[in-house]
Amino acid sequence: MLISIGNMEITEAPVYSANTPTEAEYDKTVRSDIEVFRQHIERYLAGEINDDQFRAQRLRRGIYSQRQPGVQMIRTKVPGGTLTSAQMVQLARVADAFGGGKGHLTTRQNMQYHFVPLRQVPDLLHMLADARLTTREACYNTVRNVTADSLAGLLPGEAFDVRPYARQAAFAFLHKELTDSLPRKFKISFSGYASDPMLAGMHDAGLVAVTREENGEVKKGFRLYVGGGLGPLPREAHLLDEFLPVEQLVPRLEAVIRLFNKHGNRQNKNTARLKFVIKDRGWDWVKETIEAEYQDILANGGVPVPTEVPEGFGGFVSTPPPLGNGDLLPVIDGQQRDAEFDRWLESNAKEQVQPGYAAVTVMVPQGNLTGDQMRGIAKIAADAGDGTLRFTIEQNIVLGFIPVANLRRVYAALKLIGMHAPGADELEDIVTCPGAYSCNLALTKTMNLGAALYAAVKSHPDKHVRKLRIRSSGCPNSCGQHWLGDVGFYGNARKIGGKEVPYYQMLLGGGYDESGLLRFGLAVQSVPARLAPEAARRVLDHYAANRQDGETFRQYVMRFQIPFFKNLTGDLAKPAELFPEIYQDWGDDMAYSLQLGRGECAS
Repeated sequence: MLISIGNMEITEAPVYSANTPTEAEYDKTVRSDIEVFRQHIERYLAGEINDDQFRAQRLRRGIYSQRQPGVQMIRTKVPGGTLTSAQMVQLARVADAFGGGKGHLTTRQNMQYHFVPLRQVPDLLHMLADARLTTREACYNTVRNVTADSLAGLLPGEAFDVRPYARQAAFAFLHKELTDSLPRKFKISFSGYASDPMLAGMHDAGLVAVTREENGEVKKGFRLYVGGGLGPLPREAHLLDEFLPVEQLVPRLEAVIRLFNKHGNRQNKNTARLKFVIKDRGWDWVKETIEAEYQDILANGGVPVPTEVPEGFGGFVSTPPPLGNGDLLPVIDGQQRDAEFDRWLESNAKEQVQPGYAAVTVMVPQGNLTGDQMRGIAKIAADAGDGTLRFTIEQNIVLGFIPVANLRRVYAALKLIGMHAPGADELEDIVTCPGAYSCNLALTKTMNLGAALYAAVKSHPDKHVRKLRIRSSGCPNSCGQHWLGDVGFYGNARKIGGKEVPYYQMLLGGGYDESGLLRFGLAVQSVPARLAPEAARRVLDHYAANRQDGETFRQYVMRFQIPFFKNLTGDLAKPAELFPEIYQDWGDDMAYSLQLGRGECAS
């Protein structure tokens, strides 16, 4: 395929056209695409193409510019959040070779690297391809990384394991002409449990596994939700299908994508998501148009439905390794009592549906890992588990099939690499985006706020408070999913005495309510960044003291109402006494300065 860049034509790597390419064909397509990108880089650096011409080529390959000149953020897709221990070791090698020894887990089960010089990017991409990992379409106006249950196949109450279907959808729409340049990004999620841990209601297409009996046979299918989204203007998804048979998954998703491709707003990216098509055209029109596209696909064909995916894609291996027995784990005194281990066991380990095994969640503060930690976790997965790792949308890692008898030794192994913190999926497990650490759009350094919040709420004495979640973003775009936190924050800025001050808007009561409906947090007010932890602490302490029996946090918020919380934190929003640090963001020792670059749709 030829594309025009300036006055030149460049031969693009072919899109996947066969139903399921062979390993050699898959590898050839990936490698040739990387070399095409290398050509773009050299022509851009030589001044032969301008920034706008280069930008689309960079973004569709998962390469973001940073607010620091000359370096890039590289986003690696992990389809369904699952990868092998060997792939994790390769991610560690990439971190050491190109990312300053660090990687960052995102809320879409990706691994990001920061501060990578542009000329080094193709070599990094080849190293990822060596392990069947790609950055292709991790950014830009495409189908983003398809997310799936990190606990798929492990816990009781699951309809069925959604990972094979997530892999199928991810591969079906990878590097296709239909999805190469949509009006805006398109996000897909798969949940295997009725509780919907993957948040179908905030996705362009959210699927929740269900089963039903037909003629005495149990059939697998999905409840399909369409048109959700966060960002500055969040909207809940609509239910399109009560039961979508798994056999019709790819054509039905294609019908939704076709509608979006034809009718999304290509003039204004601020209103370009599918949720705005529904707002402007109405749900009845959208449903009818999707159905028309679907019938056309059934009659005339569409995107080929993969019958299998390449080895390593989404953690798939044709011959799974035997379960580990923990021979290489530290040897410890199994009878010794350890209060720290008991706390970790309570919060970070869940008994599997398979007798004798547990799923372990490794808490990764703000999603940040070193290369050594990546290698250490990969070793534990291979030696004591099933040889796979599962990235979560809470920026953690799940290890499955850990023998219950080895849990104390696994804890000891995690302690050796500093990854043994308790409180996974609880109050102190705070979700953050990178913020102004690297992002052009961010107003505040969210990861540093996350560390300050952790210090403020760690080991809260109230058991109900400990079950709550805090989510924060460095701007209104919601990469940290602040709308869905029991307590949410997003960065903004104001002036006090003529000087710029970093602030955070506080929201309360987000997440699923008691009836199972997705609810967005309610805005309280903005408080200076340095006082945000105190604002959170006041609300949480008040909840602990005033919670009624059986009352959820959202019910508590609705009972006291927003004006009460404004008053509770009012002295923080407009502090009477100023102090030098109020003019500094968390982690800085210099005055705050509002700096924004060109946005590149990071979430």
